Amino acid sequence: MNKRIKIFYLILLFLITFHFKAIAEPTLVRSKSVENVTGDYLTMALTFNNDGTKMYTSSMRAGATGDRLYEYDLTTAYNISTATLRTSINVGTYSGSSTNIHGAMQVVFNNDGTKMFIADHHKTIIEWTLTTPYDIDTASTTYNAGQGYDTNANQKRPTSVAFNNDGTKMFVTGNHKAENPQSIHEYTLDTPFVIESGVTHVQEVQPDDLQSDYVDGIVFNYDGTKMFITSGGESGGDNKIRQYKLTTAFSIATLSLEGTVELSNYSGLGSGRETAFNSDGSKMFVIDVDAEVYEFDLTCNWSIIDGACDDPITTSDEGKDILSSIESQTATAKQIAIQASTPVLNRMYWLRRHRTSDQLSNQNIKFNFPNKTIASLAKVIPISEKSNNTLNKLSDSWSFWSEGSVSFGKTGDTSSSSSKKINTKGITLGMDKKISKNRLYGYALRFGNDDVDVGTSGTNLDTESFSLSVYGTFPHDDEKFTEGILGISTLKTDHLRKGGGSTRTGERDGAQIFGSLNYLSTYKKENFNITPNLRIDLSYTELSKYREKGPAALVYKAQTIETGMISTGFTISDILNFNTFTFKPNGGLEIGVDFSPSSDATYRYLSETTEYTKSIDQDSKNLRANIGFDLITDNGFSIMTIYERNQGDNAHSDTLYIGFGYIPSDNNEYALSLDNDKASLTYNKNLNGFDIRVNSNYNLMSSIPDYGATIELVSTF
Repeated sequence: MNKRIKIFYLILLFLITFHFKAIAEPTLVRSKSVENVTGDYLTMALTFNNDGTKMYTSSMRAGATGDRLYEYDLTTAYNISTATLRTSINVGTYSGSSTNIHGAMQVVFNNDGTKMFIADHHKTIIEWTLTTPYDIDTASTTYNAGQGYDTNANQKRPTSVAFNNDGTKMFVTGNHKAENPQSIHEYTLDTPFVIESGVTHVQEVQPDDLQSDYVDGIVFNYDGTKMFITSGGESGGDNKIRQYKLTTAFSIATLSLEGTVELSNYSGLGSGRETAFNSDGSKMFVIDVDAEVYEFDLTCNWSIIDGACDDPITTSDEGKDILSSIESQTATAKQIAIQASTPVLNRMYWLRRHRTSDQLSNQNIKFNFPNKTIASLAKVIPISEKSNNTLNKLSDSWSFWSEGSVSFGKTGDTSSSSSKKINTKGITLGMDKKISKNRLYGYALRFGNDDVDVGTSGTNLDTESFSLSVYGTFPHDDEKFTEGILGISTLKTDHLRKGGGSTRTGERDGAQIFGSLNYLSTYKKENFNITPNLRIDLSYTELSKYREKGPAALVYKAQTIETGMISTGFTISDILNFNTFTFKPNGGLEIGVDFSPSSDATYRYLSETTEYTKSIDQDSKNLRANIGFDLITDNGFSIMTIYERNQGDNAHSDTLYIGFGYIPSDNNEYALSLDNDKASLTYNKNLNGFDIRVNSNYNLMSSIPDYGATIELVSTF
């Protein structure tokens, strides 16, 4: 290798290293000035309430009274630019005490905001009671009566206080070099978040790297496996944030330094005092002594340095949403294959019940959706026109049909995964050709939309799918059939992941092949039929790789999903003939066993090379029950409807399938529209060149009835 090539590779290596290092550093988003008292007052505390809609700071007057605590409202969670001062209180003196706070250095809350703790630089941690959670106007304390803890025996000048998740441990840092080394103290509490009594000093740790610095802040990550120490730039401090790894959660004896961030690298950030994080660790906040709060985006959750990221599923409560999102992507791929097959199976079931009929068109249902794609799909076949005319344009032996479905479902949460609310809607347009009384083949095109809300933070997956399938029935005799479906699907998913006030977005494509084979036999007694069946459903899906945009963004590798299910059950039907119509009730029960192999989802942080893999189990058992009816009138109107309940191990769904048909006269047209939650019926009659149109609508979901009707007279010149 010649010298030029070596130099080229060295430069390339340097650029790559610099690139990864640069994107791993916290990114300064914005800063905001907060309230302070001029003169010799210094800004100290920084913390948020549990959902990031409130922020708290303090100002201290060194060696004198008048310390204040400030409460801000944030109209956007964890966005400091939306913070406005709501109130402030004087914490320089407190009820029942003749001693003033020497310096309000830090404030923290218990889990529900009914208790507040202030680290007083004069050797005390003071406990306050709030009658309204997180409202400091309702705070009071009786420190002289015991509502607090004297740290003098271990730390004469406390600067920060923190608790573990359940309030059974307390941690205190201090910075008085002359009387104490730069130490971290760990205490146990007999009663969670109670420091009046039952407090035991467990250990003191003096990290070598802290001994020349001025320690101000201490904060832990979600599960206590990382600790962050802020050392301000005053009195010999080096203006850094140190990140430590704890091999045992919330045990400072097991800490080891992972790295530091130089706050002086950020313009204007002179002397950092306290550090805070949003709830999922994707944002960091630092307050300096000059009353300025700085907001940073992090490239991975709960890490401010390069190469120290952990699996995002296990490092925050929002990790449950990430796992649930992965599970939803896997489950949606499986459901799309089922949703594409079910209308076709319904169609073939309908044909078996009506196989002696000459007119098998069962469409004339018009679905209007705000989505432009599905609106275009609904125009593929002019379903609001006369059926006979449409059929004649192709062949006298082709029949058309359509079916719409709306499904609502929910999957409960687990110890590691958030709950999911599932809303699915779709329309299927089909055409088939009857070869004989018991044999036919056809084609079906389905558009579906699957909307999944994950958890409670706003995470959402919105999937659009197109499915094209070919199907047929193959009779063994007059009562035994084999039905087959083979199809392909395309998927496009818009991902929205929220947590801790941060939003990440991404898009993912997918391709699928699916098939279904159903064997059934019918037993008759007059008009009553019972049909046991055995069915196998298979699908193979490939989801593309994709990356998120936003703080702590993730990159997902391509994922393969293989599914298989075997089901057995029965359907029953009857025929009731009346003077002007025929009523055919039907129902069914089916037990399914999912033998799908697990699917591996691999992901990493955008800023890191370390990959994590989560194996998603798919095997399960489910019970499916349905009930419905066909109604056929002598004047050509028909309706088919099925309600289905699908119950799985930890999930359920409710689905309504509905199909309409009508053979109109030459001058009449009918159409039913379903526009999200609003149904409407349109009637059009041509009379001597004039179109008379009657329209009506009804809101299906509104608690207040919403009904309307119009009459139009239209003529075209």
